[in-house]
Amino acid sequence: MEDVFEEWGAYAQKKELKPRKMDLDELERNSRLKIVAITGIRRSGKSSVAMLLMQKLLKEGKKASYINLEDSRIKDTKDVLDRVLKWFGDSGYLLLDEITSAQDWEGWLARNHELLKGKLRLVVSSSRKTLAVPSKPLRGRVLAYELYPLSFKEFLEFKKTPVERTTAGIGRIEKSLKEYLTYGGFPEVALTGEETDKMHLIGSYFRDIIGLDVAEISRESVSTVELFGKYTIETSHFSASKCLNFFKSIGHKIGKQSILDLERHSQDSYLFFFVPVFSHTIKDRSQYPRKSYMGDTGFMYALTGKSDMGKLFENAVLLELRRRRGLNEEINYWRNDKGIESDFVVKKGTRVMEIIQVSYNIDSEKTKEREIRGLVECAKSLAMKKGTMITNDTDMTETVDGIRIAFIPLWKWLLNL
Repeated sequence: MEDVFEEWGAYAQKKELKPRKMDLDELERNSRLKIVAITGIRRSGKSSVAMLLMQKLLKEGKKASYINLEDSRIKDTKDVLDRVLKWFGDSGYLLLDEITSAQDWEGWLARNHELLKGKLRLVVSSSRKTLAVPSKPLRGRVLAYELYPLSFKEFLEFKKTPVERTTAGIGRIEKSLKEYLTYGGFPEVALTGEETDKMHLIGSYFRDIIGLDVAEISRESVSTVELFGKYTIETSHFSASKCLNFFKSIGHKIGKQSILDLERHSQDSYLFFFVPVFSHTIKDRSQYPRKSYMGDTGFMYALTGKSDMGKLFENAVLLELRRRRGLNEEINYWRNDKGIESDFVVKKGTRVMEIIQVSYNIDSEKTKEREIRGLVECAKSLAMKKGTMITNDTDMTETVDGIRIAFIPLWKWLLNL
């Protein structure tokens, strides 16, 4: 088994990797006091971040090693974590990928963080959010970082596309944005040239997440989870009751509680995100449908063959809002009793920070009026004086009923320009 540990360390040391927007110095610094946990959807680059951190530490002359605990040769070994510790020693930086696949990982981390504090520094990762929200033994000991597929800025860097605000430069950015929305931001997909290869990769990722994360945790069959996944991709507002009716309509037996469990487990695996309605009451938040979003925009085209730019625009905004989300910030959507909606309300505690409406195309006067009305009604309801309208190509500012609306193209907003 020690040969496997050595093999992973050697592999991580020589692997050539592109940097991600995660501060390696910060990860190293915080590992001195806490267990640093990197979570996120499978294939988003968590392993790469861990390997890059190991390479940095070794260059600085520090003791460090990386091990992927999902390796089939060691995954089912009962005492694998103790075996790792015996091999590595009780000091240095130990980077353990997919820690949640090991038995008693929570107890082991809590125990060794306490006993070896100041000596052994633990940096761990998992595609399951349970690592970021651990049970009692680890509470207060973990500092979590979420990693998402590439942001649009990272995507352009991976593709070596310069950000130039000339007419031709903006044209290149807009073309890249269409590719980014259609095929998503998984790093390996971004670096793959052939479209069919991209599709096959995204499809394999989807199946891996379904099988290794959602189905395994929920104990539902892979076919049931796949049906749930495809239903969720195609719906904009998710409710367990409507999902249950869908399953019934195709003769698939499942209970409502199982659907609610699938909703929770798919969110804990970063496969989907379910955004609740803005409300000060728990009852409203649980009763109203949740707006559903994919963990990567590439899933839509790869699994349905469709490219609904309106949905993809909104999905890209949700993922970027999650990347930018600060401490104690929450993302909701707003809806009044007349059914008028605004896509995103970002709040910190009880304070509303930002209102965003997303509309791919507002060339039609009727569409523009509807989208503006949703934003204005939301702003008035929440005592806000301004909001943002993210569109395909409109770039201007307009005041409607005392509400200042900044219209901005999606590419510009994603690049924070």
